[in-house]
Amino acid sequence: MMNMLQDNTQRLLSAALGSDFGYQRLGYLCDRIGNRLSGSKGLEKAVSWAESEMRRDGLENVRAEPVLVPKWVRGKESAMLLAPEKRPLVMLGLGGSVGGRVTAPVLVVESFDELAARSGEVRGKIVCFNAAFTNYGATVRYRATGASEAAKLGAVGVLVRSVGPTSLRTPHTGALRYTDGVKKIPAAAITIEDATQLARMQAHGESPVVELAMQAHFEKDARSANVIGEWRGREKPEEMVLVGGHLDSWDVGQGAHDDGGGCIVSWEAVRLLKALNIRPRRTVRVCLFTNEENGSRGGEAYAAAHKTEKHVLAIETDGGVDTPIGFGLSTKTPGGMARAREITEQLKLELKEGGGGADIGPIGTATGCPTMGLLNDMSLYWNIHHTPADTFDKIDLKALQKCIAAVAVMAYSAAERDGTL
Repeated sequence: MMNMLQDNTQRLLSAALGSDFGYQRLGYLCDRIGNRLSGSKGLEKAVSWAESEMRRDGLENVRAEPVLVPKWVRGKESAMLLAPEKRPLVMLGLGGSVGGRVTAPVLVVESFDELAARSGEVRGKIVCFNAAFTNYGATVRYRATGASEAAKLGAVGVLVRSVGPTSLRTPHTGALRYTDGVKKIPAAAITIEDATQLARMQAHGESPVVELAMQAHFEKDARSANVIGEWRGREKPEEMVLVGGHLDSWDVGQGAHDDGGGCIVSWEAVRLLKALNIRPRRTVRVCLFTNEENGSRGGEAYAAAHKTEKHVLAIETDGGVDTPIGFGLSTKTPGGMARAREITEQLKLELKEGGGGADIGPIGTATGCPTMGLLNDMSLYWNIHHTPADTFDKIDLKALQKCIAAVAVMAYSAAERDGTL
């Protein structure tokens, strides 16, 4: 049995590292379909294409499971510096923002603490959060909750310095969360260059004035779907190893790293099993989730529909597809970390405690199954994340192949071995 496991692992590695099939498929998704915001024609087209292609691949039980998703429409938008001189600011409205047109002086702060310390200056102002990037978790909170925190003190609008370490005047969009009971005010991301310029003007004793105009709004929920395909297990088909990424993206760029690449990595892991006619004991299922970016309804719908099934592992790829460095695993299964480490050592990758993702989180909670996330070199990722620059030319073939190899071997091993992770 061990010889079969080792032989099939080598076959998977050779196939993944020697093929550009996934790379070409990702190129089609990016170049021919493009960005895929929830509720958009692009996402509808991607769902239909993925379902058709999975059938063409010969995967089993292929279907598109319906999900109603929010439809936020960006509309026309602009930000204009009016004083001390007039020039346009490069901006992107934050996902979920309300629309509106406000003209007001700007108050630049670097943190929520500084906002609180200057609370008496906020009313009637546009607050600009000029928070330098440290890491995503620490810095994204200004994008997520900055509008409501400023509105509590009387702000009329918010500008957020893009959540990334560097910029070539590329603003980063992303979702915000309004606090119930607090007035909703328009909010947009601006570039690092423009945020720091506003800060310099304020430091020089000037009072910059900005006009922020946004037509953003919600329309009624739209129909979408999670796209699912399987390669059924030979002995325990009722036990699932789930792999996935999210098919939706923001409405700028092509969603290449976030998360078209993650979808292709997960999809290729299952397609290769079919192409090589390797049937593990358990079923390996791929799910291309919808609406991760601005609602997470795809992950929630999957959990609701499949919570009674036995999932032995769920793996998500949603951190770009540059060179893989390892996996993170969250498990309560005795011996689970040790079994996973045997696989990662074979792949010469790291294993860290704690792993998962937004889309597989609900099924992990509902079933208690272990959840795992692919860990990648993210030095490029944060520069292009949620920007117009997340395009196919940023995809490295060799790195993508390594991601596919890592997820394919992990999924196969988890589906074949006696013990579970």
